Amino acid sequence: MGLVLEILVKTPLGLEEVCASRIAELDPGAEVVVRPGGYVGLVGVVRCSDPDSLYQRILSEVLESESAYRVVASAKAASLEDIAEAAVRAARGRLDSGKSFAVRTVRRGRHSFTSLDVNVAVGAAIQREYSSLVDLDHPDMVVRVEIIDDAAYLSVYEGGREWVKMGPGKREAWGFFSKISVVQMPYIGPPKSCREMGARIGRAVQAFEVGEVVVAPAEPVEARSLAEFILGILEGQESRLEVQSRAYARRPRRVEVLVQDLYQLVRARRGEPIIVFEPEGVELSRASERLSELYRSARRVNFLFGAREGIPKGVYRVADLVVDLAPAMTLPTELAAPTALLAVYTALRVAGGGGVDEV
Repeated sequence: MGLVLEILVKTPLGLEEVCASRIAELDPGAEVVVRPGGYVGLVGVVRCSDPDSLYQRILSEVLESESAYRVVASAKAASLEDIAEAAVRAARGRLDSGKSFAVRTVRRGRHSFTSLDVNVAVGAAIQREYSSLVDLDHPDMVVRVEIIDDAAYLSVYEGGREWVKMGPGKREAWGFFSKISVVQMPYIGPPKSCREMGARIGRAVQAFEVGEVVVAPAEPVEARSLAEFILGILEGQESRLEVQSRAYARRPRRVEVLVQDLYQLVRARRGEPIIVFEPEGVELSRASERLSELYRSARRVNFLFGAREGIPKGVYRVADLVVDLAPAMTLPTELAAPTALLAVYTALRVAGGGGVDEV
């Protein structure tokens, strides 16, 4: 079998030596191995005077440590049976029938089994031995299996130690934005600048998966600049959609991109909430109650944003709200929509739901 480790530490790539030096400062007598097995991002403690104390100090003092595991059992990674037996030993005294658990496995090197195979074998062995319940999302305890070539290192710790994106009580936010139509006046100027501005806005609206984005000029504009702005939106949207497709477990929704004259759009949607974001409006904190009412009552809510020129004042008269996101500050064109979307979402959550929790 490989090294006999007391503690296994994971670090950002390139910080292994720094992390090892910090650990050596905490315990000058510790034997520290950088990149065990040649695997980057790992630091192992082979021997030290007090493993439990050093482990706690690493967690609290070594900021270069992304995560650290106190190894409480190890086994040859030759077979699933050996790993499962070691897991049962590791769980003894740390896991009982009243606690739920999950198995997390990271495997490095070539083996005749997969990480999923390890999860299944270890989970079944622990259930047989301790009658504990499995909870993959929010477990009371986690049985961690770190495999480095021919050695498996096992750790058991409280599930609350894990940083997870969707913890207990969180609700997915993307559904809230699906009924919002972002109406964006085009940025008109040098074609290259228009393309870049459009790409930034396209990435932002796709990131929020809003219901649609409408490019809405209020007057005749130079055709090439408008074309570059629209192409930029499509380009930015596509790049963000590719990232979402790789990162999300669900299938992201492609935001629809439309073009319509601003005045005609406002006339056509006069029965829908029209919310203008301009410096002449009221502060968001004073508008949150009305925003909540509008959001709850409508199938579609229209957020209007200017560019180099603001939303025409005539539109203010028919708007349900004119909101100032940051009094005495001028936001860049590409930041207006994402700032408003986040601010409104947060304001309605703080105000007590506003339809957010019903999505």
